[in-house]
Amino acid sequence: MAAPKRTGLGRGIGALIPTSDDHAARPVDVFFPSSDAEEPTELVAVPGARLASLAPDDIVPNPQQPRHEFRQEELEELIVSVREFGVLQPIVVRPRPGAVAGEAQYELIMGERRLRASKAAGLAAIPAIVRNTDDDAMLRDALLENLHRAELNPLEEASAYKQLLEDFGITQEQLAERIGRSRPQITNTLRLLKLPTPIQRRVAAGVLSAGHARAILSVGDEAAMEKLADKIVNEDLSVRAARRPRRSQRARSRSPPSPPRASARITSPRSRNGSATGSTRA
Repeated sequence: MAAPKRTGLGRGIGALIPTSDDHAARPVDVFFPSSDAEEPTELVAVPGARLASLAPDDIVPNPQQPRHEFRQEELEELIVSVREFGVLQPIVVRPRPGAVAGEAQYELIMGERRLRASKAAGLAAIPAIVRNTDDDAMLRDALLENLHRAELNPLEEASAYKQLLEDFGITQEQLAERIGRSRPQITNTLRLLKLPTPIQRRVAAGVLSAGHARAILSVGDEAAMEKLADKIVNEDLSVRAARRPRRSQRARSRSPPSPPRASARITSPRSRNGSATGSTRA
């Protein structure tokens, strides 16, 4: 007897899709929660810090800000973005010591460009993290922010290193450990402060790179430095090409002097033989 023909899928596709109203064991969508989802818990408070919405005019710049060069083109782009979308990342401020009524109550720690853009865009408020920060940490925090964003030019970085060394009375090795840099890197950066002022201006403006500046330092005297700087700019030399004249000069100074050539006249063997033959025939 033939087996009965099956006409369905057994228990049906409903067995694969649960129809129960019990959602307790189902995962919760944390990105797009439903309207009946539980209210999110409040953020855990961080000791010594709070999030606030402050008026930009109630904040003064950081007097120890290591960055002094702000490119106007980049600032204009940020102003357009802030005007359209607002400030997406809060700035960091601290209560201003000794501020009285009618004066700015906060002092900036991090976020100079965002504060400038907010003022230029005419924002009434800016998100800020209010944090208790000591005076000796103001420069360090501002320096670290700019280093992480790679927004300091080499001269600003060198000046900040020098000020930190003087303010804290620490060694270059200790500074390297605190900010996560190598000691040779700090040493090489500090050497840029020995450049003549006109060359420092070119480095600060981005006309000369830090590699070019180190190549110029290896020349020696100030006149030779300025001459090489002009050559780099006029001929658009790479760092490697800028170091080449110095290397060839060192190679010439290290090579031993060549021995003097003999001045005695050397007669050919043929002429000597001819004279001997002639004397024999005679």
